[in-house]
Amino acid sequence: MSFLDPRTLAFVLFAGFMAVSFLLCILAATGNDDPTEFYLGTGALSPMQNGLAIAGDYISAATVLSTTGTIALAGFDGVLIATSTVVSILMFMLVLSGPLCGRGRFTLGDVLSERLSERPARTGTAVVVLVVVMPLLLVQLNGAGAMLALLLGIPGSGAVTGCTIFIGSLMVCYAALGGMKGTGFVQILKTVLLLAAFVLLACLVLKRFSWNPATLFDAAADASGYGDGFWQSGRQYGDSLSGRLDVISVQLTLALGAACMPHLTMRLHPIRGMRAARVATTWAVGAVTTILGLIVIVGAGATAVVGARALRASDPAGSDSLLLLTLALDPAAQEADQSLLFSVVACAVVATTLAAVAGLTLAAAASLAHDVLAKVVFKGGLSANRELAAARTAIVVVGVAAVVLAIVTQHWNRQVLISFTFAAAASALLPVVLYGTLWRGFTVNGLRWALYGGLLLTAVAMAFSPAVSGNPLAVFPERDFHWFPLRNPGLITIPAGFLLGWLGSRIGGRGRRARHVQDPARGDTPYAAHTG
Repeated sequence: MSFLDPRTLAFVLFAGFMAVSFLLCILAATGNDDPTEFYLGTGALSPMQNGLAIAGDYISAATVLSTTGTIALAGFDGVLIATSTVVSILMFMLVLSGPLCGRGRFTLGDVLSERLSERPARTGTAVVVLVVVMPLLLVQLNGAGAMLALLLGIPGSGAVTGCTIFIGSLMVCYAALGGMKGTGFVQILKTVLLLAAFVLLACLVLKRFSWNPATLFDAAADASGYGDGFWQSGRQYGDSLSGRLDVISVQLTLALGAACMPHLTMRLHPIRGMRAARVATTWAVGAVTTILGLIVIVGAGATAVVGARALRASDPAGSDSLLLLTLALDPAAQEADQSLLFSVVACAVVATTLAAVAGLTLAAAASLAHDVLAKVVFKGGLSANRELAAARTAIVVVGVAAVVLAIVTQHWNRQVLISFTFAAAASALLPVVLYGTLWRGFTVNGLRWALYGGLLLTAVAMAFSPAVSGNPLAVFPERDFHWFPLRNPGLITIPAGFLLGWLGSRIGGRGRRARHVQDPARGDTPYAAHTG
């Protein structure tokens, strides 16, 4: 078997990525002898490296596959989703980096407990973090399992299940061994690989159209079945009022929800000083914008080269668009595991997933071990070694639960889980982060109303939406019990979450208002560091 045989190359590429990733995590683990080093990786990354790690957390496999597919099938509506991701990281840089960077914090629970009562702040945020993180973990694991099975040329649903378990095991090892520093190194490696893969794809697509983007977009419109309407809004959800509201809801949810995801905000805690935070987030914005620009070209290329009819026949949601494009650009290959181009792109996507799930798992485990166990149950009485052991145990627990649930939900529409994740984050987490850091009138009562009320409203609206029933692409397509008109509830639940936080704070008494915590960046006395 030749070294350049695609299946052999797939093994070599994937094994090489695993070897380098494990080496980085092992090197990072040598200093992880206390919780501060494990959660923060203090001083490990430069601002540029932090920026590339943040970009790696932002661009998940779900972003790559679903955004490419949406652009390929819905044209301008998919471009709006890519634009919303850029808006989200700009908000992350301009609004959240100041209140969240530095000062020795580990989690969002640390941030909120500086101003509010410790038990409700930590318990509430831990509950919401777990609920928000878990659906996105399932999406990543399912996508990675399917992609790895294709990459290795192993047929059958049992192969996908086995690959999902394998990916989950790697995820646990990366997070437990490397901590924040190790997962940061893996994110940087993933960002570089993904950028290289999409530069290659974009160049191959543009070469087919004489290196002229206008010619490419015209060809995509012709092959879409919509003509010039392909580059107008309304293709994804229709031209009805509810369809147009759904488009707005998706953009709002993605722009606000992605910015406050726990694995992203965790990246800000180790950064010392606003200047370093601004440099890091500038690098992140540049990397994310570049990758999303390339995704727009690749998504349009999938429509122009493969055709919308073939894309829909393979997967009505468009998730196979990237696979079909790589096969079309490599006409000598009859199957995915025979394509050299697919091997390269699939390795980049699997690497993307591994890095993303490691970061998500670490964020969930930190909330469990640090906020709930160390600070609430043992009230700060755990030794450093015991908290570190608890954190690694929590990583295993979260990983096992995620793998089991990923197998159970293997055939669900992944877009439903993605929508719930970002809507819940924007409706429950974002109000308490902004109120808790910027508004002195925020109270514990407001915290509870925003966290639990925003989460409950999102869950109810999503459960009774067309995304779950009454639609061919719904979770239960044969049944119809929906009464909420929008597939994505963010347009309603995000303002409701902010309103609940404000009302709860107004109803709460003065003695339960947030404590004023002085900020050294403004010349006040220093914060007390939360070092576990």
